[in-house]
Amino acid sequence: MRPFRFAVQGGPFDDVDGMRRHAQLVESLGYEELFSFDHVGGESLSGGRPDPFVPLVVGAGATESLRVGPLVLNNEFHQPGLLARTAASVDRMTQGRLVLGLGTGYMQWEHDALGMPLLPPGPRVTRFGECLTILRSLLDRGACTFEGEHHTVSIDELGVMPVQERLPFLIGGHGPRVVALAGRHADIFQFTGLTHAPDGTPSGGGFAMADLVERACWLADAAGDRNHEIERSALVQVCGVGDDAPRPEDLMDRLRLDVETIAATPFVLCGTLDQLVEKVESLRETLGISHFVIRDPEGFAPVVETLKGR
Repeated sequence: MRPFRFAVQGGPFDDVDGMRRHAQLVESLGYEELFSFDHVGGESLSGGRPDPFVPLVVGAGATESLRVGPLVLNNEFHQPGLLARTAASVDRMTQGRLVLGLGTGYMQWEHDALGMPLLPPGPRVTRFGECLTILRSLLDRGACTFEGEHHTVSIDELGVMPVQERLPFLIGGHGPRVVALAGRHADIFQFTGLTHAPDGTPSGGGFAMADLVERACWLADAAGDRNHEIERSALVQVCGVGDDAPRPEDLMDRLRLDVETIAATPFVLCGTLDQLVEKVESLRETLGISHFVIRDPEGFAPVVETLKGR
């Protein structure tokens, strides 16, 4: 089994001094990665909604070894040749510390606001697969010739290469085709458990353990001989450590899930330190998850201190 690793999503991405301090705090608490997100407009978020890469260069520059990345890019916003150039440039500016988080995109209102089409789910996943192929070729070799349904690329020399010999892809998703693509391309696969309404609004419709075990099997089947190369991850939606942490009963209305699902799912990590250590170890046994991304670095720090590297 892989040793446990922990990461943080979130930060004051619109404040350069705050970003430096936040990255330094995250690193000092034992987390290995700091992730941003890729959204445009909408309701105000703490830290705003800036470019997913620029603040990460600031955070990496303020730390010794903290890895950084977007979690995850909306593939529909990006053209793969230009994205490869950006990713290679950021990897160089962070001295080889980029983790490239990739997803299909899903929010209709963001695309409407930008005047950009959002492809239906089927073509969107097909385009995502094409982009993964192009990105891998450009970031590994600096060249790509590809002709598909959505992209035609003929690049003999990208002009910039990442520091890392293999820039890692983190692919997050829940649907069978995205999981299969992760089996072929991911260095890290992130279980999300998120299902989406027609307008893209996410919900925890896939939080049940039976659904996640099914995805774990799909991933292993698609990965074949490279299954052992893929790290398993979970993006934790709610966490709390200590006697005053939320109980499953407290979260039923918010998550619209039953107590049993909330208690078992990897996307809710609430309880005493001993309870959480037991649950996280059980999730690694059951689903292979050894990488956990949380949004409360200080609150979750006791779990990180106890389990990191174990």
